[in-house]
Amino acid sequence: MAVPRSKHTKSRRNKGRMHIFIKEPAISICPKCGRETLPHTVCQNCGFYKGMEIINVLEKLDKKERKKREKEIKEREDNKTKSLTMEELSKNS
Repeated sequence: MAVPRSKHTKSRRNKGRMHIFIKEPAISICPKCGRETLPHTVCQNCGFYKGMEIINVLEKLDKKERKKREKEIKEREDNKTKSLTMEELSKNS
């Protein structure tokens, strides 16, 4: 006849479950608009993936929202070009 196992403590039970938890999703930044997106997916904000426009996001918006979105995208692109590299900073000094 089989012998019943002895009781495991809560501590021992929980040590076995240490690796079972929800991990944070890996997030990358869209090179076009600068918003956070999941890797290997089309950006929901601008519709670009790997430098190509896959979805025309502006087409679905009404006129007021389209102007607002275009303005945001243009401002982010301008900010990227204005950022200086370390070499440029050392030249300016």
